[in-house]
Amino acid sequence: MENFTNETIDVSALPKFEEVQFTSLHPNYWKVILLYWLIFFLILGIAAAAILYFVEDLGGFQLGVGCTFIIFLGLSVFFSRISFRKKAFAFRNHDVLFRYGVIATNTVVIPYNRVQHVALHEGLLSRYFGLAKIEIFTAGGSSSDIEIPGIEKSQAENIKQLLMGKIQKQL
Repeated sequence: MENFTNETIDVSALPKFEEVQFTSLHPNYWKVILLYWLIFFLILGIAAAAILYFVEDLGGFQLGVGCTFIIFLGLSVFFSRISFRKKAFAFRNHDVLFRYGVIATNTVVIPYNRVQHVALHEGLLSRYFGLAKIEIFTAGGSSSDIEIPGIEKSQAENIKQLLMGKIQKQL
């Protein structure tokens, strides 16, 4: 019978993912985000204007709605910018890392041997700017575990081929 051991691991000797050189999203992805917000607020503004047009004599209500609209727009763009700047990715020999967040920074690390499927998507606006999104799926879920948007399409295709190669090696 084999002797069972359960030694303590020196956590200070473990590799630190914080020291990894992350790659930021393509700068054109910020334009995509802004265009999506513009479309959203344009539709919302038209709807609000139509409602306020047909309602008569609300006193200062229209001014309040307008100020709220502008504040909401400003906060949305502000927090989207923070989120955009924090998003980054890295590929190492054995795993893929994705960093994101607004107030707190989260880092997801997925070993290649857990990757089951990889998908590449191009949205309408992203395609216009030559960008794509990589989705990485692991076993046990119907949705992707990592979505890395704002990658130049040729780089996204190379990443997909890299990951598909890692999947094939496991089989």
